[in-house]
Amino acid sequence: MSNFLKSIVLASALGTGLTACSGNFNDSQEREGVAATTQKSEVKPNIVLILADDIGFADIGVNGQKNFSTPNLDKMANEGLNFSQFYAGSAVCAPSRSVLLTGQHSGRTPVKANYMTIPQQDGSLRYQGGTFTPDEKLISEVLKEAGYATGVVGKWGLGEADDTGHPNRKGFDYFFGYLNHVHAHNHFTDFLWRNYQQVPLKNKVEKVECDYCDKFAFEGYVTPLEARYEYVDSLLRDEAVAFIDRNANQEKPFFLYYSMVSPHANNEADQVDYAHGLEIPSYGEFKDKSWPESAKGYAAMMRHIDHSVGEVMAKLKEKGIADNTIVIFTGDNGPHQEAGNDPDFHDSNGNLRGIKRDLYEGGIRMPTIAWSPGLVPQGKISDHIGYSGDFMATFADLAQTSVPNNTQLDSLSFANELTGKKQTVQHDHIYWEFHLHGSSQAVRKGKWKAIRLPLMTGPIELYDLENDPSESKNLAAQHPELVAEFAEIMEQNHFPHPYWPISKSDQSPDRQRNPIFK
Repeated sequence: MSNFLKSIVLASALGTGLTACSGNFNDSQEREGVAATTQKSEVKPNIVLILADDIGFADIGVNGQKNFSTPNLDKMANEGLNFSQFYAGSAVCAPSRSVLLTGQHSGRTPVKANYMTIPQQDGSLRYQGGTFTPDEKLISEVLKEAGYATGVVGKWGLGEADDTGHPNRKGFDYFFGYLNHVHAHNHFTDFLWRNYQQVPLKNKVEKVECDYCDKFAFEGYVTPLEARYEYVDSLLRDEAVAFIDRNANQEKPFFLYYSMVSPHANNEADQVDYAHGLEIPSYGEFKDKSWPESAKGYAAMMRHIDHSVGEVMAKLKEKGIADNTIVIFTGDNGPHQEAGNDPDFHDSNGNLRGIKRDLYEGGIRMPTIAWSPGLVPQGKISDHIGYSGDFMATFADLAQTSVPNNTQLDSLSFANELTGKKQTVQHDHIYWEFHLHGSSQAVRKGKWKAIRLPLMTGPIELYDLENDPSESKNLAAQHPELVAEFAEIMEQNHFPHPYWPISKSDQSPDRQRNPIFK
C-alpha cells in the first residue's frame, strides 16, 4: 500500500479535532443548523453527484491503486477535496441509495434491503423490491422546490414504472437508465427507460436461468458477444454530459445524479460459458496482461469510469460553469467478489477489512472526492467523518433551502467543509444495519467503531480506527463501558419491520473469506 494511502487512512477522526457523525438530532438548535451553516449568496451552485456501483476505497490512484490508473479522478482530488473517511449508507445497492436520497440511516430509511420479504396468509413468503411512498421526501424533491432542474441518469433501483417511487414521481424532471436492479446487471441490455417510456437498443439478449431474479421481478439475461452493439455505460455517460449541456447557463441551477452501473458485474453471466460478468467492449491496455479475464474487465471498467468523470469535468469547463458547479464522486458500497472477481487481485480496499455486504470498513468506506475550481478548496485531504445520508442536508444547504421538517432525518450538512469554511455542526455517531446474507449492525463514534453480527443478538466487536484502520484487534473486552454504550445506540436506532426480517446468520462475506477473524 502506498505511503499516501497509509497517511490518509491513519490520519483519523481526531487528528483535526473533528468528531464523528450521527443520525440523531438532540435539540432544535442542531435542526436549525442543518440549513444555516453557509451564508446565502445570489447564485446557487449546480450540483453533480456521481455514484459508482461496487467500488473499493483503493480503486483510485490517489488512494493507492497500482494496477490501473485513474488520471481524471486523481485530477479531481489534486484540484479538490479528497475525503479519507466518508461512508456509504449501506453495504448493498438499494438501501445505500435509499439512505443517500432520503437522508435517513439504514435503520430508518424506507428501503432497508435489496428486496422486501412479505409474509403471506398461507405461511409462504412473497418477495418484492422496495420503493418510496408519495409522503417520503427525497433530496430531488427538496432541490426541485428550491428552483433546481433535476435529472437522474443510470441505475435507479427504487421503484418500477408504475410505482410511486418512480424517479419522475419523486422530484426528478428527467430520467434515463435502468429502473430494476437485475436489469442493471446487463451492461449490454436491449432497452432502457427514458422517463416512463422504454427506449429499444440494438443489443440482442439471451435469457438464462436465475434463481434469485424473481425476487426482483425481472428475468436474467446475458448478451452474446456477437450481439453486443451498444455499451450502456457509454450511453449513460453521453446522457449525463447532454443533461449538463442542456441545462448549463439557464435561469435555473441544476442537480444531476449520475448513478453509474460499473464496476458492478452481470451476475447472470455465470450461467454461460462464453462470457463473464465484468462486461466491457474492450480490455484496452489490459488486453495482453497475464491476469484473469475478470481482472482485466474490472480494470477496464474502472478506466471507463475515470474517462466518464473526465467527460463531465470537460463539459462543465466547456460551458463555463465549472466554477459554480460542485461535483462529488463517491460509491454505493465496497468492491464485489461476483462474476469471478477477486477484490484482492487489484487490492481494491488497501488495508481495509471487508467487501460488499460487510459493515467492516471495506464494505462501506468509499473513495469520495469533491471538486469545483471556484467553490471547493484545492488539493486538500479531509478527515471529516460523513456518510451519504448527509447529502440531504448538505445539498439543501448549498441550495439555500431547508430539509423536510415532517420527517426524522439522520443528516447533517458538511457544506462548510466542501467550501473551505469552518465546520460548525457535527454528529455524535453514524449508524448502519444490514439485512440478508448474514445480518449486522455498525456504529462509528469518534475513533471507535462497533460491529455486531448478527443484528441485535450477536456479540459486539470494538475497534480503534485511529490506530487500527484494518479492524484487526477487537478491543471489546478491554472497554466494557464502550460496548454498553454502543449496544444502547444499536437498540435505539433499529426499528423492526415485518418486511425486513433479521437474518440469524453471522456469516458475512468477510467471515466466509477469512474464517480466522470469526
